[in-house]
Amino acid sequence: MNSSNDNSTHFGYKTVASDDKADMVRSVFDSVASRYDVMNDLMSAGLHRLWKRYTIDQAAIKPGNVVLDLAGGTGDLACEFARKVGKDGHVVLADINAAMLEQGRRRLIDAGLSSNVTIAQVDAQDLPFEDAAFNCITMAFGLRNVTDKDAALASMLRVLKPGGKAMILEFSEPNKAIKPAYDLYSFKVLPTLGKLVTNDPDSYQYLAESIRMHPDQETLKSMMETAGFERCRFHNMAAGIVALHIGYRI
Repeated sequence: MNSSNDNSTHFGYKTVASDDKADMVRSVFDSVASRYDVMNDLMSAGLHRLWKRYTIDQAAIKPGNVVLDLAGGTGDLACEFARKVGKDGHVVLADINAAMLEQGRRRLIDAGLSSNVTIAQVDAQDLPFEDAAFNCITMAFGLRNVTDKDAALASMLRVLKPGGKAMILEFSEPNKAIKPAYDLYSFKVLPTLGKLVTNDPDSYQYLAESIRMHPDQETLKSMMETAGFERCRFHNMAAGIVALHIGYRI
């Protein structure tokens, strides 16, 4: 899951040098950025919009809040948060990938929502923000791409205000009844869609593999608790294919 003592980590099913993973992940998202939202709709039959809507609802953002949308990519969550925080609040749309942030910047401008949003290219493992800066941090479908997940969780906790919450929406471990069909879809259909839509089947093969290497629901909950989050819980969606983890800084 995280980098090991020999300074290696997983890139999908491959073992790679920890120092190389960020560049390899960046290459994947450089390749798919312009078609990322289209692929999300195709891959999930539009369900990703419902999963994100549930996350936004659970965030319960109030006017004047300061929100960090980490690994926010094309800005779909950031747009909603910008509306909710209003003119007295602020949203930081952050991602490690410049190509994804460019898509997000365009979306915010097109929606007329750029006035209370800052765009920042950052590494989740070492966030360049002051302590206790945010009321809420969201990370949708990004944590599995981080090399050192423990470092990212610790960094998220540091920049949360006391009473603030972190919300991690991520693919997880489905129940046993649907797992055979889910595996068939992931390893046969996804790469084919990737080839047809983005001419990049390899990136979607990585997607399927990275999901399998990501911690399951209980493991991620334990990792959040170890990092110092309190009142940690998770909500399964789509029979556990996706889970929303929530933890608080007390």
